Amino acid sequence: MPASQSHPIFARIYPPIARAAETRGGAEHRERLLSGLSGRVIEVGAGNGMNFPHYPAAVSDVIAVEPEPHLRALALVAAARAAANIQVIDGTASALPEVDGGFDAAVASLVLCSVPDQEAALREIWRVLRPGGELRFYEHVRSSDPVRARLQRLLDATLYTRLSAGCHLARDTTAAIQRAGFELQHVERVTFRGEGGRPLLPHVLGTARRADG
Repeated sequence: MPASQSHPIFARIYPPIARAAETRGGAEHRERLLSGLSGRVIEVGAGNGMNFPHYPAAVSDVIAVEPEPHLRALALVAAARAAANIQVIDGTASALPEVDGGFDAAVASLVLCSVPDQEAALREIWRVLRPGGELRFYEHVRSSDPVRARLQRLLDATLYTRLSAGCHLARDTTAAIQRAGFELQHVERVTFRGEGGRPLLPHVLGTARRADG
């Protein structure tokens, strides 16, 4: 069954914002996110395909899941230009249209902030990974500064999530990944260039493995 989730205004605002972030460090973050991947990969919430140019040659194929129609159309164009073998499909993070244990790795890039049910999405990622499979994640997360964290929670409780297609600023995504049955291998905070000292949304870049038994 199709799983499209249309956010027509956000879907047209997001691509130029994402392209601007690439010049301030985002491209390097994506390169590191995908470095060393191999085998069969599922990307959850592929957006307009910003990760596609960064997949290494050792990746045999990528199933890129994106529910937003406009972003999915842009992702199809990006997939046609990419060196990797990428198939873009409709689907949601909480009901991935793939079989159990079918992937060597999963990629979640700036999407776990926006899924309606983060726990359900992570259960699905765990399900479609083979035992010992790897989750690569690149997400903005709750600030470690109490004042900024309170501001993030306030924004989440008001209009921010409606204006940003469900994005939440105050989620503790790293902890959620652990609760879902993943063992963290590496997590680090990453920053962007050229912000002139203005406060940044904190981001994490990390690797986790599906824990079995």
